[in-house]
Amino acid sequence: MKGLVCLLLLLETFVCVVQHQVDGGLNENEISQQLRSEDGRQNPPQTDTLRDIHAALRELTATVTEQKVNIRELTANIRALETRLSEQQTFILEEMNKKNDEISNLTLSQVEELRKENRDREIAFSASLMQSSSGYIGPFTTEITLTYRNVFTNIGNAYNPVTGVFTAPLKGAYMFRISVLGHGPTAAIASILKNEEHMVMSLNYQAKDWLSSSNGVVLILEVGDVVYVRLGSGARIYDEQNNHNTFSGFLLFPLIVQQINGIFQENRSNWYRSMKFGTDTL
Repeated sequence: MKGLVCLLLLLETFVCVVQHQVDGGLNENEISQQLRSEDGRQNPPQTDTLRDIHAALRELTATVTEQKVNIRELTANIRALETRLSEQQTFILEEMNKKNDEISNLTLSQVEELRKENRDREIAFSASLMQSSSGYIGPFTTEITLTYRNVFTNIGNAYNPVTGVFTAPLKGAYMFRISVLGHGPTAAIASILKNEEHMVMSLNYQAKDWLSSSNGVVLILEVGDVVYVRLGSGARIYDEQNNHNTFSGFLLFPLIVQQINGIFQENRSNWYRSMKFGTDTL
């Protein structure tokens, strides 16, 4: 019985002490605030990091929006370029058809012109050295161009008796021939040249009496090419009324196919140049 009474007294005393601490100490709200404060000290809020993350997200969103605008503009430009290229291709095809027709018509007309010109252009000449007198020509220390002044034939007037030079009026195959007469002991030497280039030579040498030789060549000449005869250095020839020294030439046939091809290529080149300038201005 006494032990029970003592236990009750101890329990009452403990309750009084706890009540005193509660009444004179912290209330529940203060205790919660203190707990939060303690938690904040242990885990402070990361405000700066969150602010940086939000700023980065805003910048990324702005960049994505800008890229979308750029993509839309690029798509529009590509479509416009495709339309322009399609228009250019159509224009080029139309121009090609027109130019092909023009070139065909032009080439045909020029071919007909060439044929007419070739029918009308007969070319042949023949001449000897001296017109009336007689005598020796040479020797000289260097080569000289011979002028065949006594003209027998000069159809087409391509040979010039003042200079001794034949000038090709059209492209073709030409035949040229020379005859040479001299007297020993000096050699008689003469060469046919084309544009300063030696083609063939006629040469004869003997100790005494008369000596003669001849030679000929077929040459392909372009318009404006020149052909003439030169007396060799140290050589001597003789001529008189019998016309022993002669220079002759004539057109075998014109090279009309090559002329046509040249015209066609020239027209084609002009067309390509015009097409280039035309597309640049589109």
